[in-house]
Amino acid sequence: MPFAVERDLARRALDTARTRGATYADARFVRRQVEDAVVKNGHVDTIDRSDTFGFGVRVVADGAWGFAASQVVTADEADRVAALAVEIAKASAVCKTAEVRLAPVAPATGAFRSPVVQDPFALALEDRVGLLVAADAAMRSVKGPRTTRANYEIWREEKLFLSSEGADCEQTIVETGCGISAEAVGDGELQIRSYPAAGGRTQNQAGWEFVEKWDLVGNAPRIAEEAVALLTAKPCPQDVRTTVVIGDAQLMLQVHESCGHPIELDRALGWEAAYAGTSFLTPERLGTFRYGSDTVSIRIDSTTPGGLGTFGWDDEGVPASEGWAVKDGVFVGYLMSRETAAALGKPSNGTMRADGWARLPLIRMTNVSLMPGDAGSLADLIADTDDGIYMETNRSWSIDDKRLNFQFGTQLGREIRKGTLGDLVRNPTYTGITPEFWGSCDAVCSASEWRMWGTPNCGKGQPGQIGHTGHGAAPARFRNVRVGVVR
Repeated sequence: MPFAVERDLARRALDTARTRGATYADARFVRRQVEDAVVKNGHVDTIDRSDTFGFGVRVVADGAWGFAASQVVTADEADRVAALAVEIAKASAVCKTAEVRLAPVAPATGAFRSPVVQDPFALALEDRVGLLVAADAAMRSVKGPRTTRANYEIWREEKLFLSSEGADCEQTIVETGCGISAEAVGDGELQIRSYPAAGGRTQNQAGWEFVEKWDLVGNAPRIAEEAVALLTAKPCPQDVRTTVVIGDAQLMLQVHESCGHPIELDRALGWEAAYAGTSFLTPERLGTFRYGSDTVSIRIDSTTPGGLGTFGWDDEGVPASEGWAVKDGVFVGYLMSRETAAALGKPSNGTMRADGWARLPLIRMTNVSLMPGDAGSLADLIADTDDGIYMETNRSWSIDDKRLNFQFGTQLGREIRKGTLGDLVRNPTYTGITPEFWGSCDAVCSASEWRMWGTPNCGKGQPGQIGHTGHGAAPARFRNVRVGVVR
């Protein structure tokens, strides 16, 4: 969208904020368009569309933060919102415990746009929904499932950011997501299979080509068949220790929960605890703590094409960057804002993002990814494993508020016997303690098996915000893992 009018209003808001006493100010204009559709049991269940537009002004005055926002885009409203943000900052300063300090950053200028081959909004609605109808019908061609679902989401966010330090940048983020799922019921069991990922949907920064690459129609019969077959599959062995090979669609959630959240520096400093708690990765452990085995390297990266955490600049105008959370098993890096980075005497690595125009930016995961190893393909890894269980696609999870003790359940398991995949395993679960679990990782598949997954539903903050995060992963093997714990 052209930003000429919005840029003038942003400059006016910054001028007003400075006049009222702000020592720093930024203004963000955001327009977001979203469309979701679901086909269930052969019928169009929902088609939802939303289009929101507004702006927010964030300031520092008297050493404290203030923020205000509005969807009324006029000159008078720009003045009012900026003045209100300063008023809130000055009121907050009465009870501040320390002055706000921001790590320096060069003013952001330029434009960024997600690379898109096929604009999903340009495709006819009938064609978008028609693909879901065909995928749902392909699942229902299999006898047995009680419920079948197919869905997509398309998303466009256009943003303008200006700051009192001279930043002036604009971005257009386009995302597309899709998925299918089948549920089967029988013998006191409810089993579900989802594709490509848990919850029936994965999402990337891409156009409609992202939906087409997953071949939902072609994979639909297999997903329905697996849901039915799991009803009579042998149960997961109970409370034993064994080798576990975890598929990348499940492992990406493991990274999200046991690495992504604890490396948010606001949690590690005790400044934030909503939803996911604080963190066991406290600052004195930075650079020395053994997080996992030498095989484990986890990257922080906001430049990877396709990732939901990819951008030109974060919502503080800090440019996209690459770095490490864990390198060769050692904890070495945080997700940081300008303020939290200043507390450690470091530059920000640009991880502040807000859920739209009406919310303050928070530290959010960008693309936090387990990097590939040298174990070859998944078939190679299975062949190299004498006995164990292969687990795929999340079904449930639980983790404590320090991100240490966890339990995950997956939709599907398969026995591994003498290097070969065997029978289906029903209701597989595994549990562990984060550094012990990652310490037991002795193999990660090679780059040919590595994929960028998307989590478009990460919650944080009060009022709550939904963040979109990316996680790359390849299948990996873990030794001596406790499985089958249901209590």
